[in-house]
Amino acid sequence: MITYDDFKKLDIRIGTIVSAESVKGTDKLLKLEIDFGTEKRQIVAGIAETYQPDHLIGKDIPVLLNLEPRNIRGVESQGMILAADADGKPVLLHPDRQVPSGSIVR
Repeated sequence: MITYDDFKKLDIRIGTIVSAESVKGTDKLLKLEIDFGTEKRQIVAGIAETYQPDHLIGKDIPVLLNLEPRNIRGVESQGMILAADADGKPVLLHPDRQVPSGSIVR
């Protein structure tokens, strides 16, 4: 079990997806460019079987930012999107009202 202080160490922010494209050589991965207001990052996510790239543009989603970058299929991923699991398929989470990109998730 983690403590409240452990949870506070996570840097989760709302970002807006500004571009999305398939990662070459895989049917599952998308490379997302996400804007956090003061910076943009690329995130690789295994959501291509559920979401089409053009349907993701403009979506606001929570992203865990303070992870070490990871090379996934030759693409550096600079964080991790947060999604729910529904019968083995990802469901993107969205704020229920407009919040600025870069807003902290608590």
